Amino acid sequence: MLDGFTVTITGRNCVKKDAEQMKHSGRVCSLYNDVLHACRGYVVWRWAWQKVISRVETPELISNTWALKPWDTCREVPAVEDEHTPWKMIKLLKIISLCVVAVFVFGLALCSKVSFLLLITLSNEGTKTLPDEMRPVALLCIGCALISSSVLLFLKSVWKACYKTSKLPRKSTIALVLFFEFLVAMGAAILTIVAMPHLDIVTNVTILNSVAVFSALLQVITQCTAKEKNRFLLPSITAFLLILLGYVLFLFLYIMKDPTDIKTIIWVGLAVGGSFLMSFNWWENYFRLISGNSSSVFLKVLCRDVKTCQNMLHILSSLLRIAVTAGVLGAYVPLAKLDWDIVTSIPSRETKIIAIIIGVQLISSVLCHWFSLVACKMHALRRCFILPLYLASLAVMVLFIVPVIVYYQDYRISLNGTAISFTGYCNEVVDGRNQSLNGSVFPHLVLDVTHTLCFLDMAKLTDIGLLTGSAVSWWLSLVLATLHLWYLNVSRIQRTQDLFVRRLFEGAFIEQSLLLNTRFDIQTKNRRKNNRSSDTTMLYLCATMWHETYDEMMNIIISIFRLDKYRPKIDPKYNDVTFESHIYFDDAFIHVEGSQGNHLNKYAENLVTILTEVYSIFTNIDDKFLKQNQQIPVQKIIKTPYGGRLVVTMPHGNVIIVHFKDKELIRHKKRWSQVMYLYYLLGWKLMTKYYARLKKGEDKAELTAELQREKHNTYILALDGDTDFQPAAVMLLIDRLKMYPRVGAVCGRIHPTGSGPTVWFQKFEYAVSHWLQKTAEHVIGCVLCSPGCFSLFRAEALMDDNVMKRYSTKSTEASHYIQYDQGEDRWLCTLLLKQGWRVEYNAAADAYTNAPEDFKELYNQRRRWGPSTLANVADLLGSTGIISKRNPSISKPFMFYQLFAITSAILAPATICLLIAGCLTFVLTIDSNTALVIAVVPPVIYLVLCFKLKSDTQIRIAGILSIIYAFLMLVVTMSIIGSMVKDKTILTPSSIFVISMALIYIITAIMHPQEVQLVFHGFLYILCIPSAYLLLTIYSMVNMNNVSWGTRESKPSSGAATPDPVAMQTNTQRVKSTFQRFFSWCKCCKKSNQRAGGVQLPVNQEILITESQQPELQPQNTNVGDESIPEEQTQPELFFDSTIQCFVTQLQNISTDMQLQEDSLNKEEEEFFIELQRKYLEPLQDDKERQKIISNDLRELRNRINFAFFIMNALWLVATFTLQLFGASFSIKLPKVNLELESTGEDVIIDPIAFMFIFGFATSVVIQFLTMFYHRIYTLIHYVAFLDTEPKEQKPEPLYLEGKKVFTTTVLL
Repeated sequence: MLDGFTVTITGRNCVKKDAEQMKHSGRVCSLYNDVLHACRGYVVWRWAWQKVISRVETPELISNTWALKPWDTCREVPAVEDEHTPWKMIKLLKIISLCVVAVFVFGLALCSKVSFLLLITLSNEGTKTLPDEMRPVALLCIGCALISSSVLLFLKSVWKACYKTSKLPRKSTIALVLFFEFLVAMGAAILTIVAMPHLDIVTNVTILNSVAVFSALLQVITQCTAKEKNRFLLPSITAFLLILLGYVLFLFLYIMKDPTDIKTIIWVGLAVGGSFLMSFNWWENYFRLISGNSSSVFLKVLCRDVKTCQNMLHILSSLLRIAVTAGVLGAYVPLAKLDWDIVTSIPSRETKIIAIIIGVQLISSVLCHWFSLVACKMHALRRCFILPLYLASLAVMVLFIVPVIVYYQDYRISLNGTAISFTGYCNEVVDGRNQSLNGSVFPHLVLDVTHTLCFLDMAKLTDIGLLTGSAVSWWLSLVLATLHLWYLNVSRIQRTQDLFVRRLFEGAFIEQSLLLNTRFDIQTKNRRKNNRSSDTTMLYLCATMWHETYDEMMNIIISIFRLDKYRPKIDPKYNDVTFESHIYFDDAFIHVEGSQGNHLNKYAENLVTILTEVYSIFTNIDDKFLKQNQQIPVQKIIKTPYGGRLVVTMPHGNVIIVHFKDKELIRHKKRWSQVMYLYYLLGWKLMTKYYARLKKGEDKAELTAELQREKHNTYILALDGDTDFQPAAVMLLIDRLKMYPRVGAVCGRIHPTGSGPTVWFQKFEYAVSHWLQKTAEHVIGCVLCSPGCFSLFRAEALMDDNVMKRYSTKSTEASHYIQYDQGEDRWLCTLLLKQGWRVEYNAAADAYTNAPEDFKELYNQRRRWGPSTLANVADLLGSTGIISKRNPSISKPFMFYQLFAITSAILAPATICLLIAGCLTFVLTIDSNTALVIAVVPPVIYLVLCFKLKSDTQIRIAGILSIIYAFLMLVVTMSIIGSMVKDKTILTPSSIFVISMALIYIITAIMHPQEVQLVFHGFLYILCIPSAYLLLTIYSMVNMNNVSWGTRESKPSSGAATPDPVAMQTNTQRVKSTFQRFFSWCKCCKKSNQRAGGVQLPVNQEILITESQQPELQPQNTNVGDESIPEEQTQPELFFDSTIQCFVTQLQNISTDMQLQEDSLNKEEEEFFIELQRKYLEPLQDDKERQKIISNDLRELRNRINFAFFIMNALWLVATFTLQLFGASFSIKLPKVNLELESTGEDVIIDPIAFMFIFGFATSVVIQFLTMFYHRIYTLIHYVAFLDTEPKEQKPEPLYLEGKKVFTTTVLL
């Protein structure tokens, strides 16, 4: 035991005092001579100390290598908290958004109901605003309000039926659905067209609430058949009784006024019957629950048909409702002795009044439905949806009654004390006014509303009491019938079909339709618990690493530890997401001569060091000054058939598993790492357990259903080794897959990080790509590429036919190397799209990744991306017919949009040449054809040189040309601005185009307030346009046969501590070292089991990286002719390294603060990896002949594609040159005008081809701009919903080992 002792060894001077103390302690006297002997002669203090530690019986007492001194409490900690997302601004936007939505829902519901009731009032007999003979116009507008939603539903259903696959329902289902729709349409038409024009305004306002009568009855039936105790049975019964009470009071009021008035009795009876029939509208909301609790096969089949055959049923029901409404309207007008001919001869003033009222009604109804949907998706159901709609009915009553009372009181005051009853007021003022409309319309509308109340005797409390009683009863019944909505469980960004049973609204009953159409659920505690447990998501974080720097690896490890703190496994409250982290480290091993096994390279060593450092940060994250040395729990290290594995349990219970891959044992490169984790996580961990249970005799159907659910709720988050992300970003991605079952993948907003002009250019390029291009793809179709650095994939989609299996295909043809290996993330998305899965973009989920800071590295990166993008898009375009049928999110118009986009990309070099020619013409005032020839010469020369020179030389030339072009673009930009100032006009085509594009980008940036500063990088982007779209395109196309990775190939590790230089050994020392290794092998073999769980002090090795120039034009991305870079080679082994025999002991020596205990795989998992290697991941043989064949095939493919590519550009240039040559015959001449739109006497000449191209480009940009607005709104909705539903970040106590005494060992170097 070493309690309380410190060994201090400094340089060549061994302090024997501490060793003497160890001797006198009597605890480790056997080590005394070893330490003294080790301190003599050659300085081998590390080896000596390792020798001491290796024989300590209780290494768990040693906690930290470096002791924390009381005076040394300041620390250097990397950024852990979220420093990128402007959460304060987003929270402010949340408050503003919720207020705006609530106001709009309330205001629009108010406008819709007021305008509809005004139409009802104008169709009443005796109104002066609209004479009696013109009542058919008001009735026609009421009919339009009734059928407007049916028309919209018909159009939407026809579109979906054509756009997606639609099933035909059973005949019995059609008959029953159409029967209900007939009753509803008949009831709505009778109530609003026939009955309500003969009722008073108070009754008209409140009788619409009585349409909840059948819903309340079905709620009672549904809850009774559920046979479960629930809290809303009594409110439903009360609501039903209140509606009946309202009917009784209403009938008594009207019938008892004049029992002999048959017409009134008919109108009242039709009103009650119409409202009851209208209440059948929401039967689907309750039948689905009744069928679930019933044994009736008919009900189950009916509900299944209604759900799966919605499009066809909605088409038929919409047509039926339109026909029924038109039939009732057409029959009632003649019966009321009215003439339809008046519709064509209405005076302009009345036409304007009617048009405004019906316009407000239709528009406000549509917008109210949309804002209500937004409120629900924002998870603001109570504040912004239910409460505003409840208050809207009361506000309508106030808006109608208050002006009536005010006008009546004003008239009484104007009589100077003369008493007049309400009946007298009606006779003298309301009915006795002039028919002509002069001045404001508002007083006439108030008097018309008053006219509907004139049958009442306001002096009688009985009339007022009956009217008020029926109104209050109906309003309270609606509140009680929808009381369950206050407790409805709504997920953030809930799907519309899960929120509302019917697709659209009822314009005449806007608040009633929205409230009653909202999903009804039986509220029980057991049901809520079951729902929560079934939503648990299994998330696998899978990162691939190779040559990431120290700082880059630090970013991703901190991000994973953040997520561990955000969703602690040890806390049962956080059961919505369970996750594991897997890091696949490619080519992690190096061969060390004289060692028993391979060692980890310095990148892998850095990763282990970082894990230890970050673990310490997160266990002491809340300690600022009074820090304690907390012991890190023992972690596991395992030898595997593919190399090695490090298993680290994070402070809050989640696991990081680092898979160190040996390229001699398993196939390396990024795609094969992805294949490895796909088969391991989805094949082995997910599928194997179900086959084992099936063998035990469990029910196959139940297992299949359970397996399907797990596949659906299992996600893989693909990461790069340098990705920096926040836990909130992961949760926002998960939301998309949770809500939309056909979404197979979703990507976040990728932010490039770094410094320098190259990174600045990429910042704006990434911004434009995400702001406009990805949003347009998301809205009008599908995202074609979900970047592998931060994308979430659904296991069910990856395991679909022709996806994971096809993705593991080995490249055998030249085109495979380009499409499969150069852009593996884009190819995986291509496979998903072909199988009918949707790929989305979530702008709310931010991630940060390092971008190339060097011009050469950027060109090599884009050399991979360019041809891969072209190959995958061409693959999709070639399968347009099949994909548009199989994938409901991809249509032929969307594929045409992609065709135009890829055509624009192909013609980019020629377009840039034309741009440069225009610049030369503008600046040098030379002939346009001469300028075009001059502009084409440098790219042609560069194209020829690219076929002859090495890639590095090509990039150097491109860099020089880029600088020249940048100066030219600067001069041209300033010249265009100067010409606009000089000519005092911006109304030329070039000026309009430039200003329009600038405005679009500026407005787009303003719509992304947290990224608005990127606009300033846009100036550099403009200067780099020739380099990015001309020179880079030429370089990537000519070098497409070079399939090497091109980045990180010789990048040294930065940020890690650099070992002290050690002098080269002499020949004598080498011999001595060799003998020492030989003898230490025996000791290592004997003591390996004892040292597996021990703590070793770090042993630094001086590692040299040997860079080698990759052969050009070789397929270096695979081992079919793989001439990969020789991995790090070590300098001759030093004496103090002799105790390290394999990577296990190497890591145990490095990881002193975190104890590593050697473990082993179970037999089944080991056999799985052996079989996986044999079938899919066996290292490719170095076949020189095969390599030569593939190289030749790649060169031939390059030549064919380049010929077609540049011939298209040449044809474009020749066509433009010819049109310019014969400009007088073919050009379009437009007069140039100044800002006052006065002609300047000059003409602007535009050639047709350029005009067509610019017009197409402008059209695509406008489409992207409009879709950006749409996407931003839904991104804001998602942000608000996330902030409102995500639990506040907790700070649980760190997980420490108890009962262990902490011992600190200090070693002074």
